Amino acid sequence: MRRRAPDSGTIRLVSRPQLAVHGHFYQPERRDPFSGEIAPQPAAAPYRDWNARIDAECYKPNAEHGNLRHISYDLGPTLASWLSEHDAATHQGFVDSDLPPEIVEEKSGNAMAQAYHHAILPLASMADRRTEVRWGLRDFELRFGRRATGIWLPETAVDSATLRILAEEGVLYTILAPWQAVDSKLDTRRPYRVDTAGGKSIVVVFYDAAMSAAASFESDATMDADGFARDRVLPRIAGHGFADGTPLTAVIATDGELYGHHQKFRDLFLARLVNPGAGVERGFDITTVGRIACAPPQTLPAALVAERTSWSCHHGVLRWTGECPDAADGRWKGPLRVALERLATAIDTLAEGLTGDFMDAREFWRARDQYVDVIYGAEPAEGFARRWLPIASEAQRSNFLSLLEAQRWRLAMFASDGWFWGDPVRLETKQVLMCAAKSARMIDASAGTDLEGRLLDDLSIFSSPSRRIDGAAIYFEALSEAGQPRARG
Repeated sequence: MRRRAPDSGTIRLVSRPQLAVHGHFYQPERRDPFSGEIAPQPAAAPYRDWNARIDAECYKPNAEHGNLRHISYDLGPTLASWLSEHDAATHQGFVDSDLPPEIVEEKSGNAMAQAYHHAILPLASMADRRTEVRWGLRDFELRFGRRATGIWLPETAVDSATLRILAEEGVLYTILAPWQAVDSKLDTRRPYRVDTAGGKSIVVVFYDAAMSAAASFESDATMDADGFARDRVLPRIAGHGFADGTPLTAVIATDGELYGHHQKFRDLFLARLVNPGAGVERGFDITTVGRIACAPPQTLPAALVAERTSWSCHHGVLRWTGECPDAADGRWKGPLRVALERLATAIDTLAEGLTGDFMDAREFWRARDQYVDVIYGAEPAEGFARRWLPIASEAQRSNFLSLLEAQRWRLAMFASDGWFWGDPVRLETKQVLMCAAKSARMIDASAGTDLEGRLLDDLSIFSSPSRRIDGAAIYFEALSEAGQPRARG
């Protein structure tokens, strides 16, 4: 059916309104980098650790309810690797839900990739951003059997340089918060094109702030999915769509753990919202962000994205780098970041020097971008080293692999969780310190340096707001809890 647009003389195809729900499913790397095991976490009782508890309360039930077949989602690699080992059926549920049987267009899959370690990309070097994006895309390809068309930016933290990298890597779309658009009056009920340097562009889908907040924080609003659809969703998207035929679309974006872990029974709300059953007519269709962004070619309106912004910090990215007004006492955050950045610079400089005898530095960084295949298990480490260094000695190959493994943990030490909360004595900050310890000790063993000692000096600059112990003491406490010696050797 065609209808004349009321505000012009053009003819457009009237399309039904659409709702897409996106779940950001992610857990930080909780494994001890020295042992490869997650230590028991008593606070997660009656479960052994937080991954096990959140799996039982959220991941497993959402997979079993079939919710994943009706929503968009990203599955963080650090969580996915744990699921594949400890709950293979749920992991397979995520994989199988990406392309439901009725979907034949690969671009419209339900799943998106995620930057690998959940680092705040606008705070990272360009090389680290590329590696995080490339590892995330490659992990997705190995796990889901197809190349990802969309990627979730950790904390939706973004700037122009990050969007340029996504476009260069062939990513078609991402999701952002509405306040990340320069135009505060931008209509979020349609996708937009953001132009990047080099003549490329990427599609940005801005989620609906009010509905996302209601789904996340308003318990009364989510007691009744049918009422939510009637009173919250339909009024927002009722109408005939845009003049070019684009339907009115609302996107709800939340942490995936909301559905059953953060909020008990919210997985049942989600099930009813996105799959109400036969015979229920709500006046809108359920879709996915991928289908919205990868719709048939059209001229999308352009938008500008605000620099260094995120969805969970209204002060840009200050929550992960300095004294954000949202934190009671964030004076420790800047010094911690500086300490780890200094360590990363030293590790990178030494890595180039240590590989200089058997490979060009540019080749080492290219190898780092592909090392995710070893981490995933798609290629044996020995075969990877032989492929990159076919005429090198066994000692050189072994050193090469050690340096790449040090890079793995040096990247992991920038996971956003280390800075998210209000006190560095939490498990999340101790985890990034453990990753720093692993990387520093590997380099010190190879180069005979004392990066760990310099790191301890830098960590001593800040202290815990609650316990008044400095960062070096927190570092030693983390090592002690993991059964590791205080000093190298």
